Amino acid sequence: MLHILICDDEPQQRTLVEKIVDRQLMLNDYDVEFTISSDNPHTLLECVEYRKIQGGLYFLDIDLKSDLHGFELASLIRKLDISASIVFVTAFANMVRQVFEYKTEAMDYIVKSEPYEEIEKKIAECIKVAYERYLKGKHSGAMFFTAKNADQTFNVPYDDILFFETSTEMRNKLVLHTTNSDIEFYSPIDAVESLGSPFYRSHISYVVNVKNIASVDKTAREAKMTDGSVVPVSIRNMKGLIKCMDDLSR
Repeated sequence: MLHILICDDEPQQRTLVEKIVDRQLMLNDYDVEFTISSDNPHTLLECVEYRKIQGGLYFLDIDLKSDLHGFELASLIRKLDISASIVFVTAFANMVRQVFEYKTEAMDYIVKSEPYEEIEKKIAECIKVAYERYLKGKHSGAMFFTAKNADQTFNVPYDDILFFETSTEMRNKLVLHTTNSDIEFYSPIDAVESLGSPFYRSHISYVVNVKNIASVDKTAREAKMTDGSVVPVSIRNMKGLIKCMDDLSR
């Protein structure tokens, strides 16, 4: 099911969002759980980690009167729930730019001073879009890759993975590049290569998600990913990569 979580230090505003969410859940036959509504960002994070929530919908205030502000909270949520849908509900209309600076991949930005009808309309649309994403993942039989480091466990949908790269710092340390963030974890690259399709070892230090390749330059020996990043392709692996791409396109 889709999990909905709220964090706002203002009781009146938090109650308003709760009311709108409750109304939408009554009006629509959604498979949704209203998981938590709190004024404490640490409580929300503990809930996400304990419940191992993936693909949740989060309504976050920015000024939380805490050691964490909303943008920092969103960044921490993204590390636990890499497919999170994040919506900022705030009194500060002039902070939209910081949404991009913190690279939180926010779904929407709702200003508290907007008319009630407009806030309700935006929240309803956010729930609808997040629920459609949930259904898409559910019915597509989405698969997840689990990456563990000393502090956290990440469950990353295959579709969000761009490529794996061997860390320059340590031999058995990998960097998992996704559409939203980068995750470091310990594993030999051979273990990732053994996952099989849609993953292919393009280079001694890289395993790429073939589904997220936008184009291949045979002369430059590199693959351009859907986000614009570039992955090297060795001469000996070029033919196999092209074949893998052809097989998946059929």
